[in-house]
Amino acid sequence: MRLSDFQDAFAAALWHTPSTSARVDATMSNVVQHPAFAVYRNTVTKGCIDALQANYPTVCALVGEAWFRAAAHLYTQAHPPQDARLTHYGDGFATFLEHFGPAAELPYLADVARLDRCWTDSHLAADAEALDANWLAAQDASTLATMALRPHPAARWHHSPAHPAFALWQAHREGLTLPADIAWQGDGGLLTRPQGAVQWTALTAAGVAFLNACEKGDLLEVAALAALAAEPGADLGALMALLLHSGALAAPSP
Repeated sequence: MRLSDFQDAFAAALWHTPSTSARVDATMSNVVQHPAFAVYRNTVTKGCIDALQANYPTVCALVGEAWFRAAAHLYTQAHPPQDARLTHYGDGFATFLEHFGPAAELPYLADVARLDRCWTDSHLAADAEALDANWLAAQDASTLATMALRPHPAARWHHSPAHPAFALWQAHREGLTLPADIAWQGDGGLLTRPQGAVQWTALTAAGVAFLNACEKGDLLEVAALAALAAEPGADLGALMALLLHSGALAAPSP
């Protein structure tokens, strides 16, 4: 057996994935039966669960460590890592929680998980220069509408249509106490990394629609119309000021 075949078979056996080769299965059966293999499998699984707990700390805080690690174990068995960098692991965890029966009584949990993922993605994103407000102000007004702005590589945003997921996420991240009379309605959040550390702020539905349009490459005028369609009467000037202050937009390419 070639080394690459053995490595593939070892990984498949590690995650209980059947092989298509009877010869490979016969070879691996001897490996799997060795007591050390079970120890190794448990160590790898624990490492994946630990990574998920590190990548989704707010979810863990909401549900408790025992609940989280039980759910994470099921996730690792269904979705083994495809990248050796476990900081990237779990990009489908929010979707998993969305369809996870025991999480049904916590309908906001998947959106909180998406915000945790936004933090990780923002933290790991490439560096780039943010759009400068003075540069934007110096542009001719007649050309602004036909200009396309790009989100900064480290900008991430998410809007929960039905639950105050960002308020819950922010409270746990900042150690705040949620008010008893919190409005149980949808909200959104923007995460950026202007000074090398991830920062966050609330973002309206108009802001989410604007950034979604910019991400698609739409012109500024189209992005503004998308924002107004999502939230009629939105203050576009205040929205642009927020995005510029947060470093959510990238400087134009030279």
